[in-house]
Amino acid sequence: MSAKDLVDKGVSAIPPAEVLRRHILGLLKQNKSLQEMFPSTILPDETLEGVVSALIARGHILLFGPSGSGKTNLAKDIWNLFPKELLIVDACPLQDSPFSLVDAAFARQMPPCPFCRSRFADQGTDEFGEFKVENIDPAKVPVARVRLREGFGFARIQGSNEVFPDFLTGNINLHKLEEIGDPESPLVLEPGKLLQANRGLCIIDEIGKLPLGTQNVLLQALQEGIVSPAKSRETFPARFIAVCTSNLADLDNINEPLNDRLISIHVAFNREHPRNRRIVTMAYRPEVFMPEPYVDGAVGIVERWREVAGDNPDLTEVGSNRSMIDLVLRTEAYALLAGRRYPSLADFKTGVRDAMHGRVRARGGDSFEHNSKVIDAFLEKGVEEELKEWARACWCSFFKSIGEKKDIGEKVVRQFRRIKDDPTIVPKVGANFPEFALYVQWAEKRYSADINDSLYLFSVLEDADVFGGEKLQVECK
Repeated sequence: MSAKDLVDKGVSAIPPAEVLRRHILGLLKQNKSLQEMFPSTILPDETLEGVVSALIARGHILLFGPSGSGKTNLAKDIWNLFPKELLIVDACPLQDSPFSLVDAAFARQMPPCPFCRSRFADQGTDEFGEFKVENIDPAKVPVARVRLREGFGFARIQGSNEVFPDFLTGNINLHKLEEIGDPESPLVLEPGKLLQANRGLCIIDEIGKLPLGTQNVLLQALQEGIVSPAKSRETFPARFIAVCTSNLADLDNINEPLNDRLISIHVAFNREHPRNRRIVTMAYRPEVFMPEPYVDGAVGIVERWREVAGDNPDLTEVGSNRSMIDLVLRTEAYALLAGRRYPSLADFKTGVRDAMHGRVRARGGDSFEHNSKVIDAFLEKGVEEELKEWARACWCSFFKSIGEKKDIGEKVVRQFRRIKDDPTIVPKVGANFPEFALYVQWAEKRYSADINDSLYLFSVLEDADVFGGEKLQVECK
């Protein structure tokens, strides 16, 4: 296939932002939900709507918000959404569009790279400034159909003060330099990250941590769709969609001209418990029987922390989504460490404490000790209260499933208390015991209605004083 074949078939040239825009509009016409478009990201619909509207508007995006709110996951979901199939000039290191060589209007928007100009325009490097589409024979421009991948239409940049402009633009390829002999020839350049992202997408994590000189290189790419390496006499195409992330503390470090070319979208923590619960469910595959009150309790503890934590930068990560997941993982780890199938209340309390302490930024001994005491003071009451709340919610869910019949609920509790005192009577339990076991199977997504699982969950509820001791309060109010 050649560029002439594309022209004869009426194929049109499409910039990368338009490619993604059309794909999204097509999905919306198919009634795809926002959550289906971003399957790995659990965020409020208004946040996802902001992202989709920015992409439909062909904009570059800045996702900003607290650490651990899901910004990077969202950026990766945008890349997964991007159509991967692409028509390129065969063997071009920058995935040049064939139309950059044969369509004058498109060439002005997305000029061909020096490699293709040298290869097809019959020009020396000293004549690059005189490139004209009329000098190209479309029949001699081979076309390949490829899939975008890392280094070819997709690049990731991790912001830090050590990311210098050459990392984005490229460096001299010593093998090519040996062949050509001219260190300033554009043909000796090994493409950097921005050139690798040409015609695709570039994720820039922590953009505010990039040095200003590096930000200026990115600015040129976003503004003009080209990059001018310091070690070359020519410019290179770098037209892509940029998806940037930043924590709140680094926003002031983004220079104004660059910020002006980004559509800012605030990515906050979820306020709805079910969404936070889904984040943990998606990230966690239990190796032990982790009861729902512990999982919901871990989520609730982090949600409560977010409400009272304040703006101490050393404690930012304690309330992150990563912390929320870690609370459950550390609880499981202590159970596995002891060789138990079921985590104990002590495992839960220790796991929660260790996970939250582990997210404190240690900037010094005194600071760490102070922040640890702040967490301990919060957990002293917070753990018990959250566990009681979600244990009660667990029982109420079962109670509603039996039609809120008080006599059945009381019978179930009495049966379980008898079994706890004398496990040998398990085979003699009444008909309502299997009903609760089936409920546990459904609620906990177990593969079988294990009586021991049901007994363990009952013990968790009993320890949380759900039934009010001898008063036997089973109703939900």
